[in-house]
Amino acid sequence: MIKAGIIGGAGYTAGELIRLLLNHPDVELVFVNSTSNAGNKLTSVHAGLYGETDMYFTSELPLNEIDILFFCTAHGDTRKFLETHVLPERLKIIDLSQDFRIKAEGNEFLYGLPELNRRAICKSRFVANPGCFATCIELALLPLAKHLMLNREIHVNAVTGSTGAGVKPSETSHFSWRDNNVSIYKPFDHQHLAEIRQSIVQLQNSFTAEISFIPVRGNFTRGIFATAYFDCKIELSEIRRLYDEYYDDHSFTFVTDQNPDLKQVINTNKCLLHLEKHGDKLLIISIIDNLLKGASGQAVHNLNLMFNLEETVGLHLKPSAF
Repeated sequence: MIKAGIIGGAGYTAGELIRLLLNHPDVELVFVNSTSNAGNKLTSVHAGLYGETDMYFTSELPLNEIDILFFCTAHGDTRKFLETHVLPERLKIIDLSQDFRIKAEGNEFLYGLPELNRRAICKSRFVANPGCFATCIELALLPLAKHLMLNREIHVNAVTGSTGAGVKPSETSHFSWRDNNVSIYKPFDHQHLAEIRQSIVQLQNSFTAEISFIPVRGNFTRGIFATAYFDCKIELSEIRRLYDEYYDDHSFTFVTDQNPDLKQVINTNKCLLHLEKHGDKLLIISIIDNLLKGASGQAVHNLNLMFNLEETVGLHLKPSAF
């Protein structure tokens, strides 16, 4: 059994990660660290886990007892932890914060988007889990980048659920403000743009075009619905062939002829893509669950790859029928 620990266990992504690991046939969850909740049952925070575990949050860090450590910490905290702690030599890490997603000198973390870096993830000790917006938008664009087709400004609009803002209530996340309401935030300079550009350049070194990204707060709890469009004269049938070819051996990303809706991916680790041509414009729709494919589900996918398991183990999740 793979023994796992979690640091930062009180948030939404941690709750989903705990649920996935408790039900993973090849993983034993050894501890969930949370200083503020130490001594309390996991179910005191994650009530959906009633009947699945009697574990307690702990302030202890028995790193020598585990094979892999997940960080579900606030941005900046993973870096601080690694600067102040000595890790066992064999310990693997998956970081769900943004601390190590961008390549830099001294950064040993691999960017953990399986549809981009699957083979390298299998050999990696440290993996930086991608951001939720970044995952959704990158999956929409990577097949085009592979064929050097992203040479014009890309327009992206993406609507995210309130869980993307984290578990702590804020002015723009509490129910009475969010319900029946829509607003934009960080237009054109969202922090995930850097990793999106980095991933595109990995496949298309010549990429210099603008990505005009408008993030939108939606009046729902989970999921991301993204649309991207740009000028493209190539026939839709040829573009569809490139997407089918790119994702043919990937287990969670699918190209559909049906115009998709968000409920098709909620509570799953899927990304659904839909392509349309309108004159000389190519429209790409990309949808994911931000807490699963955009965070904890992808982290478990990375765990499976890092330990040479079949990549879908523990991730056979199904959406609601309604």
